[in-house]
Amino acid sequence: MKKNLKIYTDGGCSGNPGPGGWAFVILDTRVIAENRGAEKNTTNNRMELTAVISALETVQESALSPGQITIYTDSQYVQKGITEWISGWKQKGWKTSGKEAVKNQDLWRRLDDLAGRFSITWTWLRGHAGDIYNEYCDRRTREAIASLGRRN
Repeated sequence: MKKNLKIYTDGGCSGNPGPGGWAFVILDTRVIAENRGAEKNTTNNRMELTAVISALETVQESALSPGQITIYTDSQYVQKGITEWISGWKQKGWKTSGKEAVKNQDLWRRLDDLAGRFSITWTWLRGHAGDIYNEYCDRRTREAIASLGRRN
């Protein structure tokens, strides 16, 4: 039976660029998966993208048979990038309207490939506005960043 899934994601950095982290939560009627990660030197946008990519890879590698997936992100860069900008980037050979190479192209290509395998609704939500799962992902992102300092 196909399950409709909700995925909440977040990414962030302590400094930009700087140490960064990401987190996601996947739900149907309950939390069924979550994860987080960190990188020593990255950007906020790379972490936002990595959170979504990691979540979709988790769905792909799982025994889940998703129907509709709704992805909630507080990143307009991710939401607008995948729903509005990416088709133009691809038509222009991964160049922006200013004829510059698209930043984070490696991650955008991965996300585009993964997103094409599912039926996804992309929903932007305001960060730090009280949504329980967005706040949870934000906490997990900060924990991931903090864990970098404990690995010496």
